[in-house]
Amino acid sequence: MPDIVDNFSEISFRYRAIFCDLWGCVHDGHAPFPAAVAALQAYRAKGGVVILVSNAPRPKPSVIEQLDRIGVPRDAYDDVVTSGDASQYAYFSGAVGHKVHHIGPMPKDIAFFTEFADPALATLAATNPVEIVPLAEAEGIICTGPNEEFDETPDDYRAAFLLAKTKGLKFLCANPDIVVDLGDKRIYCAGALAQLYTEMGGTSLYFGKPHPPIYDLARRRLSDLIGQTESDDILCVGDGIDTDVLGAMQEGLDSLFLTEGLTAGQFGPADALDAGALDTWLEGGDRNPTYVMGLLR
Repeated sequence: MPDIVDNFSEISFRYRAIFCDLWGCVHDGHAPFPAAVAALQAYRAKGGVVILVSNAPRPKPSVIEQLDRIGVPRDAYDDVVTSGDASQYAYFSGAVGHKVHHIGPMPKDIAFFTEFADPALATLAATNPVEIVPLAEAEGIICTGPNEEFDETPDDYRAAFLLAKTKGLKFLCANPDIVVDLGDKRIYCAGALAQLYTEMGGTSLYFGKPHPPIYDLARRRLSDLIGQTESDDILCVGDGIDTDVLGAMQEGLDSLFLTEGLTAGQFGPADALDAGALDTWLEGGDRNPTYVMGLLR
């Protein structure tokens, strides 16, 4: 069973770099968590590298703009990698065709189609234009989330998905998360819609955590900063047992699971976790973090 730690400094010295989740770990969508920011700043001050690895469907420039807006300081991280970044490579390469139906909140997610972290992506987009069309005309689907993220559930899309499945459309999921907590409100993400589409017999494509493309991209960005880094030198930090922890395991990386995100309150107080309850919850499963903390601090 994983080691329960009280402070990130107890283990951080073992790693040259961390791949740290954002929502539920560093901020709640409205404001940063001061203790988490301080922990990341302290880690970087001692030479550690922080790559924020998020399942946000928007590309890096848009996410950095959001971090600036809500007050996450830039000295808390070195780079940002998103599911949006990883998905754009596939999208503009024609993975779901060149006439695509978009599902997602607009104009919030317009950046997926217009902003690029990598100049090569901008070139790819310019040379492989994709047209957004109604579902009846589409060759595939790109989903960045529900259209009305505060009001809709996956079931609202059953009729559209039946048509899409019948047409044989592939579904590109730009955010594999099932839910996320925006402040005190839990909302569905693109992953919940992709899950339903798959259950209905459709084909869904994923590029964010826990799937390999986002880790490949994160490793390339890390290599650009400090050169080749061994897996033993990287720690994944996050509150998603099915994304952050599973993804780390599949990549051969250690992980720090934060219980006070998506599983808040299930294992007692954040500063006095119930080891027995945690072990029971993990027992028999295949999601085994290396370490556990309540909150990043």
